[in-house]
Amino acid sequence: MKYDFADEIKFNAEGLAPAVIQDAESGQVLMVAYMNRESLQETLRTGKTVFWSRSRRKLWRKGETSGNEQTVLDIRLDCDEDAILIKVSQKNGACHTGKFSCFYRRWEGERLQEIEEKSLPSGTGESGGDILERVYAVIQERIRNLPKDSYVSSLFKKGEDAILKKVAEEAGEVLLSSKGGRKEEIIWEITDLWFHTLLVLGYHGIPLRDLFGELEKREGKTGLRQKPGKKEE
Repeated sequence: MKYDFADEIKFNAEGLAPAVIQDAESGQVLMVAYMNRESLQETLRTGKTVFWSRSRRKLWRKGETSGNEQTVLDIRLDCDEDAILIKVSQKNGACHTGKFSCFYRRWEGERLQEIEEKSLPSGTGESGGDILERVYAVIQERIRNLPKDSYVSSLFKKGEDAILKKVAEEAGEVLLSSKGGRKEEIIWEITDLWFHTLLVLGYHGIPLRDLFGELEKREGKTGLRQKPGKKEE
């Protein structure tokens, strides 16, 4: 019998369980919605959040009309097995008001006060970390399902050597574009290199947060650091 994650969840009498949606990059809680067995299965299948609308009595695919979709990066179940935590990469805002989070007001002792939202780069609608998380989420989905018409799938089917060969090729292109000094080419080639290094991470199952954590460790530090597993000379 095929394993079904929904079997692990204690849905209430209406067949629903609350789902807390959290921004994977910042940890900010974005919204709370409800899922039934079908919406959870659709979320797992598509890699995008799908909820059950209690008012409309039907499935609600987040971002279907607004475009503000959520790419699922991590799903967790609480200890009582009756509530779901989903970490996502949020495109634009999660709230129907246009705010990034539905929880944009704080109790200040006497009244609710609107609080400052997560800052987004002007003209992009999302941060650099958001974009990397979204691209990496797609790569992970391609690795899991290996669709026939996918470039990522075709490269993974060829194996690690094929992926590493592409990384080496793209690194060479970065060198040539830099020597040429043309901004557009440099941006293009570095983007290609970043994409293929994400494939290496996907091949080894390394989450992006591990890279972000390593960068955070290095922030503000000077001097040489010993590479992991390398002996001092």
